[in-house]
Amino acid sequence: MATPPARTVLVTGCSSGIGLAVAVLLARDPQRRYLVLATMRDLSRRGPLEAAAGATLGDTLRVLQLDVTSDKSVTECLGNVPGGRVDVVVNNAGVGLVGPLESASGPQVQRVFDTNVFGVLRLAQALLPQMKRRRSGHIVVVSSVMGLQGVVFNDVYAASKFAVEGLCESLAVQLLQFNVFVSLVEPGPVNTEFEAKVLQEVEKSEFPETDPETLRYFREVYLPASRQVFLTFGQTPDIVAQAIADVIAAPRPPFRTPTNPLYSPLLALRFADPSGNLGVRTFQRLLFDLGPAFHLSLALLRCLTCRCCRRRVTPV
Repeated sequence: MATPPARTVLVTGCSSGIGLAVAVLLARDPQRRYLVLATMRDLSRRGPLEAAAGATLGDTLRVLQLDVTSDKSVTECLGNVPGGRVDVVVNNAGVGLVGPLESASGPQVQRVFDTNVFGVLRLAQALLPQMKRRRSGHIVVVSSVMGLQGVVFNDVYAASKFAVEGLCESLAVQLLQFNVFVSLVEPGPVNTEFEAKVLQEVEKSEFPETDPETLRYFREVYLPASRQVFLTFGQTPDIVAQAIADVIAAPRPPFRTPTNPLYSPLLALRFADPSGNLGVRTFQRLLFDLGPAFHLSLALLRCLTCRCCRRRVTPV
């Protein structure tokens, strides 16, 4: 039986984190099922990707320039695709914005939506004609649990992910008629250099348009809680990359893939009460009224999940 040709997978945002991890993982596939086009906005940052790619570089992995916020860049990148065919696109490029909403500038908000939402739109609009013609294709979007549940002081980022979720859920129905699949991969907190840099920057920011009480909540309540959440729930980029690879390899790809089961009980609060009050008020109380209990519960959960409470039994 003839070996099927490698599927061309275009991955955005590959200079670090999840994008780098999934590009290298697919390029190293033992069955050589994929030709990976690893893209990034700034090619001067390609060093870590090329080092991680090793022998796959120039073979099953190629590096291309792509700025998902630019129509021209999208056109030029797709013009450099071997054979012009993209079988799978992994929309991973994204930017975050953390802090009081009053201090978010118009350009900052625009940048989040231009990357996280319109970046997905640009690639979908560019690739759908060929996928529909072939009646095959797969659009994978790295969303977030913040596309299912808003998180305090992440208002703009959560809004962008909610928008992506709505876009994909609507598009998925139509595209099934063309045998084209849409998949959302929904990580919780992921421990990357990007996330660490964002938190470091906001800790030093002044937020001049914010009132003192809100700023105190942000610095004294949210930031410590955020660190605890990352310690408890944080996954590595490799874990998320494996989830994406599994979705791509599936004969009938799932529409939604949450990557972190520890987050499921928190998400359940949103859907347990149709009015939405249960989730909103529970998180408000946990964060602002029951801070010590919140931190204690996270510490216990972290301890239980790492099995540090289990007694070591030595056979006699």
